[in-house]
Amino acid sequence: MVVEGREKYVLLVLDAIIAAGCYLLAYMQPELITMHDTRSAYVDSYISLLIVCMMLSLMVGFEIWIMHREKELSDEKSKEIEALNQSQNRFFSSMSHEIRTPINTIIGLNEMILRQNASDEINEDATNIQAASKMLLHLINDILDMSKFESGQMELNPVEYHTGDMLSDVVGMLWLKAKEKDLLFQVDISPELPSMLYGDEVRIKQILINVINNAIKYTASGSVRLQIQCEKESGKKVNVIYTVSDTGMGIKKESMPYLFTAFKRVDEGKNRYIEGTGLGLSIVKQFVDLMGGKITVNSVYTKGSTFVIEIPQIRASEDAVGKIDIENRQRYKTKDEYVESFTAPEAKVLVVDDTAANLLVVTKLLSATKVQLDTAASGIEALKKTLDTAYHVILMDHLMPHMDGVACMHAIRTQTGGLCQKSRIIALTANAGSDMEAFYLKEGFDGYLVKPVSGENLENTLYRFLPRSIVTVTTSKKNSAVKGSIAWIENHKKKAQTLVTTESVADLPRELLEKYHISVLLHMVMTRDGLFLDGAEVEPRGLLEYMNEKGSYVEAKSPSVEAHEDFFSDQLENAHNIIHISISSRVEHSGCLAAMDAANEFDNVFVVDTGHLSNGQGLMAIEAARLAEDGLHPEEIRKRMEQMKAHVHTSFIVDTLAYMARAGQVSARIAGLTNAFMMHPVLAMKKGTIKVSTIYFGTKENAWEKYIRSVFRVKGIIDTRILFLTYVGIARKDLEHIRDMVGKIIQFDEIYIQKASPAIAVNCGPGTFGLMFYTKYDSNE
Repeated sequence: MVVEGREKYVLLVLDAIIAAGCYLLAYMQPELITMHDTRSAYVDSYISLLIVCMMLSLMVGFEIWIMHREKELSDEKSKEIEALNQSQNRFFSSMSHEIRTPINTIIGLNEMILRQNASDEINEDATNIQAASKMLLHLINDILDMSKFESGQMELNPVEYHTGDMLSDVVGMLWLKAKEKDLLFQVDISPELPSMLYGDEVRIKQILINVINNAIKYTASGSVRLQIQCEKESGKKVNVIYTVSDTGMGIKKESMPYLFTAFKRVDEGKNRYIEGTGLGLSIVKQFVDLMGGKITVNSVYTKGSTFVIEIPQIRASEDAVGKIDIENRQRYKTKDEYVESFTAPEAKVLVVDDTAANLLVVTKLLSATKVQLDTAASGIEALKKTLDTAYHVILMDHLMPHMDGVACMHAIRTQTGGLCQKSRIIALTANAGSDMEAFYLKEGFDGYLVKPVSGENLENTLYRFLPRSIVTVTTSKKNSAVKGSIAWIENHKKKAQTLVTTESVADLPRELLEKYHISVLLHMVMTRDGLFLDGAEVEPRGLLEYMNEKGSYVEAKSPSVEAHEDFFSDQLENAHNIIHISISSRVEHSGCLAAMDAANEFDNVFVVDTGHLSNGQGLMAIEAARLAEDGLHPEEIRKRMEQMKAHVHTSFIVDTLAYMARAGQVSARIAGLTNAFMMHPVLAMKKGTIKVSTIYFGTKENAWEKYIRSVFRVKGIIDTRILFLTYVGIARKDLEHIRDMVGKIIQFDEIYIQKASPAIAVNCGPGTFGLMFYTKYDSNE
């Protein structure tokens, strides 16, 4: 493209030079210019036209030539990139295969050490070797999977699986790691989870292992918690929600965009001593996307993180998993003396592998079963042995020189005079992956085992394929379940899909907060004597008396960004999503902007700027909670809240503007004028700000009556379900009188007489009350 632009530039310069030359020639030598008659003019025009056409043809041809050249270069680069990707994939696949062979030896022989009744020191060393080997194997799997994603070859392999067994396997692999760091490992499984699901069990385990391992790795003290819930969708489809939370170091806001980037470790300075490649979360994200799920992250730096993973699955059983009794599952075992699962002295087994170490490992792992085991170091040697001996089971490696395992298997099946044409042949290979398993089964193998292989898997596979008549099942010593480090929560607490939160300045009574499960973030009141929590450490009456003292300083303060982050983090322990109903961002000392800033740390916290305060804000919180109970998505709730803003009516009639003048919301001059002329201003919310909308003169009783009548002359149909009568410093009898005046005009199902919070009272002063309600609105408008 650079060449093309350069050629165009050259042509334009040449045209300009020619045109300039012609002009100079005509100017310098005018005698050369001759007058043309009509005939010569036509001839010259024809010649000019031919020249122009020739030039255009040349230019178009030149452009086509450039385009062809660019296409050839692009094709060459594409082929180079494709060849590079193929070379990279071959390298990763070959590396995975080659590394698995020595790991198979390490894990297999180490298992033999663990089976022996050795000293505690030897057992401890062997356990550490086993853990390190499995970690290395996990990293190899990650690298192999990443190469498959990049080449577009990754495919899912869904099967029916037992959810309880799968989760027990996951937790059983990680609890020791948590115990080593003195972390509390909590697991909370919903009893409603189906006992069997249909999906890619291997990949789901890989997702959970990566995320939980990450949580343990980045948590120095405290706890790691896994919570599993299930939400029914259409038909047999369910949405399984896995929540992994920790009390670790958390994630910086600026690091969030790179969280799922391969080989990128966030906060490298603090994490340089922590092991890992940085592949885990990238693979998790790609697997979740491949399954049609989603993953969200909520994190407060230095205070912990929560990963919420939603994966759609198919219910394979109508039975629920119920309460998982881990003691009966026997999945988490202390070290016990090894006891073989069966013995079969008459069984004949052939192991074919070109690596002597692999033959040694299988021989030792199966020694306790007493099977008659032969080995062959090549496919050719295996064919010789199958010609003379009838083996019940053959364990066959794939990649071998001269004759690979697939060719050897087919040769055994068709061997003239061979005794193993109907023998069970199992692929025992370092070629890992669900796609490889499908390949071997398609080729005609009876089973598939991937290296490194454990003694348990070997015994289970042999037991499955050996004739029952020659197998004797042994009674294994019952293993005691591990207790202590894993705290299985007795009473499952189901997370809400969406939880509504608001602030103390919403002035909602406790009964409504409890009814709609609305959590409240407290504002604060600052005085000369310190900072006090709104409504919890100070109450309006005492605060107003304090303000009337000479020189007393009082100011409402909104929570900081950090306070919002802590609040949201705590609330997400109880819900998957948060809708936070905030005070108008345009009023003095609003916490709305801080809430929005804090919400950026979370993927599932949504902040609504109500444009209102006090019970106007509270009304929107109640409506949001109703919508959440109806199961609406958070985005839909937020949309409804935007529609509702214009239908909420928030206004107050105040006895004096002196308190607002102290807060800097009106000038002292205006406040002085209203007091001098016995005015009773009405304050109303207009586009998010407090405005003096009307002024009434005369006694307060007359002003109150005029205010009440004017309030209910609003446009639209008033929703008569609920009315808030919010007040500051008004006697009970006056409140009853106000309520009676309202009742003569309109009847509401519920009227709540609510004392304003201290943070609201400091701006209004005594003798203030407001009527807050909403008009009906169409959710489709």
